[in-house]
Amino acid sequence: MTTAVVTASMMLNDGTNVDLYASAMTESTDGITTVELQTSTTYAVAATSLGTFANGKTITLISQPVTSTNSVAFAYIERRGAILCILPVASRGVQSQPYLPYWTGQLQAGDTIQVCAMALTTRISSYNVITNQGVHAIFSGIDASGNVELTHVLNQQSIGSSLTGQQIVRQMGTQCAASSTKNISAGVYVINDRGLVAGNCPLTATINTPIMMNQLGGAMVNLNFIARVTSNA
Repeated sequence: MTTAVVTASMMLNDGTNVDLYASAMTESTDGITTVELQTSTTYAVAATSLGTFANGKTITLISQPVTSTNSVAFAYIERRGAILCILPVASRGVQSQPYLPYWTGQLQAGDTIQVCAMALTTRISSYNVITNQGVHAIFSGIDASGNVELTHVLNQQSIGSSLTGQQIVRQMGTQCAASSTKNISAGVYVINDRGLVAGNCPLTATINTPIMMNQLGGAMVNLNFIARVTSNA
């Protein structure tokens, strides 16, 4: 398995900054497996989980997104086995500005940052969404020739099964550089139960450009909807 250096930095409501660092994070090959990113021992007594370090505090600024020397498929804050908050991701040297957090609640002991780092040639595509009910969800898959369904990273359910009756109000899509030359759909399509496109989100290779959430093109999701990417090889 390959590894990468992964870092991130966040400002808290008391003015302190959390520096997070992994010197050799194992990179995912399945688009599902994640590794916890903990605090750096350079600025903390020991490497600890985000929630332990910042219990009761609020993230006010993500001064550096979750960044890898290669690429990151997705990252999120986990609480009790669920996705609490999607985090922005980037490749080293391809970032230009800090981010406001996508969630502003208080952190709790036990909250962790989970990262799906990937090699530049690993063809993982991910679809990160926030719904009108405040639900954060991530769907991923391994690109291959033809249509590939992206499923929930925690339970491998379809987007329809996971978000029935909810409107996607914010979204972003990531892919590796190898996928960007082979993707022939206009990013991620949300396909309805009649086989028609109900929503769309661009896919961005983080090695090439910073990625941002957008608020356009989100679907009203119902049962039997799927998220799909299409490649020619």
